[in-house]
Amino acid sequence: MHALCLGYLCGLHVLIEDIPGVGKTTLARSLAKSAGLDFGRIQFTPDVLPGDIIGMTVWSQEKRDFVFKPGSIMHQFILADEINRASPRTQAALLEAMQEQRVTVDGTTYSLPDMFFVLATQNPVTFAGTFALPEAEIDRFGISFSMGYPAHADEVDILSRFKEENPEDDLSAVISVPDVLSIRTQVRAMHVSAKIKSYLVNIAKSTRESRLVKLGMSPRATQHLMLASQGEALFSGRHYVTPEDVQNVARYVLVHRINLSGEARMENLTAEKVVQQIIAKVPVPTGLE
Repeated sequence: MHALCLGYLCGLHVLIEDIPGVGKTTLARSLAKSAGLDFGRIQFTPDVLPGDIIGMTVWSQEKRDFVFKPGSIMHQFILADEINRASPRTQAALLEAMQEQRVTVDGTTYSLPDMFFVLATQNPVTFAGTFALPEAEIDRFGISFSMGYPAHADEVDILSRFKEENPEDDLSAVISVPDVLSIRTQVRAMHVSAKIKSYLVNIAKSTRESRLVKLGMSPRATQHLMLASQGEALFSGRHYVTPEDVQNVARYVLVHRINLSGEARMENLTAEKVVQQIIAKVPVPTGLE
């Protein structure tokens, strides 16, 4: 999917919120295999502890000393499955990893593998046994989207493809880590004019001042919006960012971050609708350099 590839090739962690059984895990494994990455799946449940994820120090009888036992996060590609089923304390174990690509255990810092990337799934907040993600963690996800139920023809095709074997078994790597690193370098090299930067900041300012939004965009969110726009420009075959690039990726970057006010809920507005309204009201720059 476009949003997932955009997140991966721009180096932005991805959050998928959807109902169980629509192929989120299959999508994650398929991308990891296609990219030739070391894959790790963490199933988040209420009894999972932070040490299970980031690691812990344990006593070694052989060495007669405490040694570090790596946690399940020590992979290039992490699927954090049903992340909002774990307690807030366990969810917070990902904060340092997602922002700084490292973990700290008992005062010692350990670097995570190169190309560290998190794809997290979460159940709708109305589902039983879920804990809302803290705002600080939500803000570390650069891209979010929902898949929804497949169309009739697509679901028939799924039945046909999975009838006798799992198509995922035949997947092989089609891109290497150096290739992805090169693409990420090209993304950041996309030209962003002063007018586009001002446009991005104006969008952020509008979310902070809107009566429909309780908590608007952070400066990190503005950076993510610029980076995703640069990726969109590269995908479009250009070397510079346009306002249309920003508008095209805004829903992926902003919807999960928008904390709706009571007024918005009273008007039955969704976060996506509010983002659309805000984008529509911000003056679009012209005469780009």
